[in-house]
Amino acid sequence: MKKRLVVAAIVLVGAGVVAGLALHKPHSPLSGEVTNDPALVQRGEYLAIAGDCIACHTAPGGKPYAGGLAMLVPMVGTIHTPNITPDMSTGIGTWSLADFDRAVRYGVDKDGQNMYPAMPYVSYAKVSDEDIKALYAYFKYGVPGINQTEQPDTGSWPMTMRWPIQLWNVAFFDGTRYQGKSGHDAAWNRGAYLAQGLAHCGTCHTPRGVGFDEVALDETKAGYLGGSLLGGWQAYNITSDANAGIGAWSGDKLGQYLATGDLPGVAQAAGPMGEAVEHSFSGLTKADVAAIATYIKTVPPVTDGNAHPRQDQGAPSNVVADLRGVGFNNETEEPARIFLGACASCHHWTGSGTPGAHDGYYPSLFHNSTVGSANPNNLAQVIIHGVHRKTANQDISMPAFGSTLSDKEVAVLVNFLTKQFGTDAVPMTEQEVRKLR
Repeated sequence: MKKRLVVAAIVLVGAGVVAGLALHKPHSPLSGEVTNDPALVQRGEYLAIAGDCIACHTAPGGKPYAGGLAMLVPMVGTIHTPNITPDMSTGIGTWSLADFDRAVRYGVDKDGQNMYPAMPYVSYAKVSDEDIKALYAYFKYGVPGINQTEQPDTGSWPMTMRWPIQLWNVAFFDGTRYQGKSGHDAAWNRGAYLAQGLAHCGTCHTPRGVGFDEVALDETKAGYLGGSLLGGWQAYNITSDANAGIGAWSGDKLGQYLATGDLPGVAQAAGPMGEAVEHSFSGLTKADVAAIATYIKTVPPVTDGNAHPRQDQGAPSNVVADLRGVGFNNETEEPARIFLGACASCHHWTGSGTPGAHDGYYPSLFHNSTVGSANPNNLAQVIIHGVHRKTANQDISMPAFGSTLSDKEVAVLVNFLTKQFGTDAVPMTEQEVRKLR
């Protein structure tokens, strides 16, 4: 009874706050019809690639844009992404341009229900009216309609109520369009527009505040692109800090990484970043990729104490001795056995990497941003889930060992790799691996 009274009080107080703030559903400034203009549809398709819409609105093995991808929202539970194909009954076939705009740039669906900020409308708010019209044209005329009913969300009431999101929006949602800056050239402004808006780089790479809000939405506020832990993956600091960020990368190297996911001897994209490379960045023009790189390279540095991967040339002598079976002891025998069984056939027993059948090589474990990170999460995730990334010129595949290695073995392997080939990362425990799974 006491619990019910507390919940009722919360609801009443919340309703009073909403009424007191005179909150209302936003209205789209767009109206009218959008015609089936092939050029507009084609432009919208390109913008959908820039926004990586397919990544969230396509379930594994499902039809493109038909929704159904399960996403875990903190404190809420699991939600499922909606069908955004033009199907008339289960998709957005009946949505007007204004309905579409209100969802994309304001986070409110046609029925007036607030969307969780898992939909990056905070970033998409920066998108221009013209680009919203092109996106609408693509999803209305260029995408096949798929009849697929949205799956119900899971979670416990009252955390599943949507009206508190209005309060969140008042506190954290800016909602302004991107405004070009006169002190920078066209390429920089194009890169800023894409990085802040459709590419929504800050959604993953910017730290979160007390309300799970991005602490900054552009380069003018401290912390922007300074790195964040999201969904069990570490989105790295991509500011110009030479130690904690990517200040040592040239603009060309950053562009190469975005377009291919591969910077030999330095970094290889996996997990959410691998998906972004495969479905989004690799499909952009060279000019747009270069523009994004130009902008990101100017973002003020954020220093967090993280170190670069160890810069040794070749394997240390103690690793060579251990992996040849000389001098094994209780501390090194089990990790080395797992390494030899799971990693050495591709990455070589010295960790130096070897030629591969698909991409020309298997990367070295030295000079490797994942192995050398101060946070071992991504390394564990890669071991558990593998790497699968396909672009026009590369088909990258590393097998997943989640079904063959126990939580304890994954932890042992992670700690061995970071110690021998990377940095002195915080040791990973069996319990932490279990949580990541």
